[in-house]
Amino acid sequence: MQDLLYEPFSIEYRRLDQFPRPSHRQHYFTLIYVLEGTGRQFTNDHFFQYKKGNLFLITPADRYNFSIEATTQFFFLYFNPLYVQTAGQKDHDWVQRMEFILQNASHRPGCILKNKTDKPMVASLVDLISKEFEQQQLYHSRVVQQIVNTLILVVARNIALKLPKQLKETTGEVVLDILQYIQDHIFQPNELKASRISRQLNISPHYLGRYFKNQTGETLQQYINQYKVRLVETRLLHTGKRIGEIASELCYTDESHLNRAFKKSKGMSPSAYRKKFSPVNKD
Repeated sequence: MQDLLYEPFSIEYRRLDQFPRPSHRQHYFTLIYVLEGTGRQFTNDHFFQYKKGNLFLITPADRYNFSIEATTQFFFLYFNPLYVQTAGQKDHDWVQRMEFILQNASHRPGCILKNKTDKPMVASLVDLISKEFEQQQLYHSRVVQQIVNTLILVVARNIALKLPKQLKETTGEVVLDILQYIQDHIFQPNELKASRISRQLNISPHYLGRYFKNQTGETLQQYINQYKVRLVETRLLHTGKRIGEIASELCYTDESHLNRAFKKSKGMSPSAYRKKFSPVNKD
């Protein structure tokens, strides 16, 4: 993508029966959205069965490819690391957070949209970009840039939701495997016991806790608790689910158990948090 030497980002739409590029590494980030079609997405020797509505982030460290089963319409957004710096040039801390979040994507295949309410938003953003390119109205390039900024922020939000707050830049593959396992089994409390995680990932139970704390700055249980609180927070802000329903979904003992855990983390009850921060209450 030579254009990325001169432009902050590049956009491409392609309808394919066969993915033309071999698995390779690149010097830029790529967001790939599936407008239609099915097949397999490969990243770093693992695969994921993709479908319409899936969004993938390929980092400069990744090798990737697609095996197309049904003709697929792809939306590609390419941007280099300098784009994030340019977009946040007045906020150094924001730039550092964004760079770290993007670089610490899971490096595994799979749709990065974990927040269900973000899925229709991403579909709308991609559609808006397409319409701006077709209509070429006044200031269309500036409008597209703002939409791209929003799309990247949504991606960062979905990645950040899954990361420990103090994840180190020296983090190795093993701790990423532990995080992936926890995230995959967050609705199955029995699978989140240290003994179970150790057995599944072939790690000594005595070493597991110490290693995780050293790599992330949190104990296993602290990370699991905080991850669940972040999931509660998402549901409070972006769904109409009752507190009891959220407690049941996330396997809290009961509603009071959720209330205690949430208040300990956020300093207020779930209902007060929803009332104060929900977009619905900010008309």
